[in-house]
Amino acid sequence: MAKPFASSTDLEAKEETLEVLADGVYALTAEGDPNVGAIEGEDFLIAFEARATPVAANDWLAKLREHTDKPIKYLVLSHYHAVRVLGASAFNAEEIIAHEKTKFLIDERGKEDWDSEYGRMPRLFREPDSIPGLTHPTKTFSDRMTIDLGGSRGELVLEYCGRGHTAGDIVAWLPKEKILFAGDLVEAQAALYTGDAFHMDWSTNTLDKVKSFEAEAVIGGRGAIAKGREAVDAAVEQTREFLLGMREMTGKVHSRGGTLKEAFLATHELLEPKFGAWPIFEHCLPFNVQRLWDELDGIDWPRIWTAERDQEVWAQLQD
Repeated sequence: MAKPFASSTDLEAKEETLEVLADGVYALTAEGDPNVGAIEGEDFLIAFEARATPVAANDWLAKLREHTDKPIKYLVLSHYHAVRVLGASAFNAEEIIAHEKTKFLIDERGKEDWDSEYGRMPRLFREPDSIPGLTHPTKTFSDRMTIDLGGSRGELVLEYCGRGHTAGDIVAWLPKEKILFAGDLVEAQAALYTGDAFHMDWSTNTLDKVKSFEAEAVIGGRGAIAKGREAVDAAVEQTREFLLGMREMTGKVHSRGGTLKEAFLATHELLEPKFGAWPIFEHCLPFNVQRLWDELDGIDWPRIWTAERDQEVWAQLQD
């Protein structure tokens, strides 16, 4: 029997949990749905990630407003994927900050990604008609940007760690509290989506850079918050293990002249025992293997996912 397409049948609401990780540092997790966060400055807020629609974003903001009524000055987007950016209008932020490559990717493929992700994960798009259009960053940077939080609160450092989950992922680092918002560069107890990734860079230098912060807490893109140095390193290395397992199995099949379907089956067999029960594993793996296969074919810049291409790859690999 064919498997339901992507997360199209995942319609059950997830329990959301807001945690206060330090004074003025907030994170919302939701049983494997995309994580979001916020950081208080002296007289303003910085929001990290925007959710898929303004209505979904407002649910998060209502919880945040139980703790602070400071105005949102900055909205930081870790990367360009629709479920992370299309709810931006709810924040009324003075500035929307992203990496320069994220801005490029939104301009290049934002509409196609919107259609693709809506088809794959419809539950996340609560009241899709509330989305006013594509989200365009108002401020970008290339390597590093620092925001003074004011008073004795220290600073927030936004940093590009290298190509990874996409070409433009950034992290948000609080050196005073040693808390890192890592976006989808790290997942804790959640499977990876790598359909727009750079597997070789991500699994080596990029994760090495993320690990070098020596954070005491990491909020990944999905899954539980990693707390304590041991748990943080474990989350980084779990992410690396997933990527290296993909590289190993898909690479073996590719190098011997096998087929994409053979690579998918071999990679699934290797990863499923450890990662198969984690959120979005079955959803993501066909798209992951297709992207890695493209890289092995010499296609450096990820091909654009469209709703039609999604269905074609799914039918070829997962049905």
